[in-house]
Amino acid sequence: MLPFKANNGQDPRMGFEMRKKGKYKGAEKFAEMMKSVQEEAKAVLQKVQEEMKRYVDRERGEVEEYQVGNLVLLSTKDLKYQMVRRQMDKFTECFVGPYKVKAIISSNVIELDLPSTIRIHPVVNVS
Repeated sequence: MLPFKANNGQDPRMGFEMRKKGKYKGAEKFAEMMKSVQEEAKAVLQKVQEEMKRYVDRERGEVEEYQVGNLVLLSTKDLKYQMVRRQMDKFTECFVGPYKVKAIISSNVIELDLPSTIRIHPVVNVS
């Protein structure tokens, strides 16, 4: 079913059909049909959302709980050009730090107390 039909109860006009004049006599029937179409679409979307959640939760591991003041290591995997005075890639450490956790934004986002040599935003994802 097209999203247009789910929202409006009819297929979209192509521009060359004649518009009907006058009032539509089956308005009550149309309203019931639209309600059933929307309920069916909601049920299908809910089912797909549950399947996606189940798949993602299967792949997701447990998240470590951080507290303000903890010391953590920062991965250099995605910090190629942000670090000042870097040597060759093959001699660079995999992790730098430890750095102190300044604030906890959410369960998977924290703010670190980073030195000026690392030119990235201090709010990072825990992964």
